[in-house]
Amino acid sequence: MELFVATNNQHKISEISAILERHGIKYRIPKKDELPEVEETGKDLTENAILKAKAGYRFSGLPTMADDTGLEVGYLDGAPGVYSARFAGKHCSYADNNKKLLKLLEDVEFEKRKARFRTVIALVLGDGRNLTVEGSVEGYIIDEPRGSNGFGYDPVFYYPPLDKTLAELSSEEKNRISHRANALVELDQLLKKGVL
Repeated sequence: MELFVATNNQHKISEISAILERHGIKYRIPKKDELPEVEETGKDLTENAILKAKAGYRFSGLPTMADDTGLEVGYLDGAPGVYSARFAGKHCSYADNNKKLLKLLEDVEFEKRKARFRTVIALVLGDGRNLTVEGSVEGYIIDEPRGSNGFGYDPVFYYPPLDKTLAELSSEEKNRISHRANALVELDQLLKKGVL
């Protein structure tokens, strides 16, 4: 069994490959920028993950996994959600997204800054079956970025059990507790049931 991991995001590839290796799952990743970009037109994370996995299957011919991840902030009615990657505009940076988020939460008390990272992983098998699993991690959005590890909203996402932001965790620590790690554990359970 070999899985194709349909993403050009090098940060995601690092996290996913570390977790897949830990679970003994063989995989192949695209060469740098080899995989055509997929327009994320889905109305939610699940639809976007399936769109990307189907495109990866057409490209590779292998059972393919792809994910879509969103940050959901309760005070903002679940925003940025499906628009997390482009929250501050189409070609924005991670820093731009964080800046916009912190501006929207300015003067909002800590207890009301509850947030959740959620990852949906789609598995397209090529026989008509499109399976999905998901994982999440709960925390809070702090006032200013802390830490230099991770990517995206990690510097502003505070994880109370470890008293750190995700960007202050080592990659090993993050890969034990993250939304993507939790979704990959669910994927591993699915694969153990012999879905391939």
